[in-house]
Amino acid sequence: MFAMRSVSNRPMRHMPHMKVALMVAGAAGVLLIAAGCTKPLFPESAPRTQFEKFDAMRTGAAPKDEPDVFGTPQPALRARLTPKTTES
Repeated sequence: MFAMRSVSNRPMRHMPHMKVALMVAGAAGVLLIAAGCTKPLFPESAPRTQFEKFDAMRTGAAPKDEPDVFGTPQPALRARLTPKTTES
């Protein structure tokens, strides 16, 4: 009969290949993360919706930020959400 060897008694010949594979995978992960942080997907100056583009062409763009009483920029919700007046 054959004697069954356990996994722990096997020689560790495959370990250098596994270490190299893990190092290559780690380096690839670091490169992908570093490459993903180069520039934003959507520029800040681009309109966020088709409605903003329409408003900018028709009645002028609404301000995105306005300073509060302390001077810190806050979203200009009141200026952006008020209905536009149509002048003929």
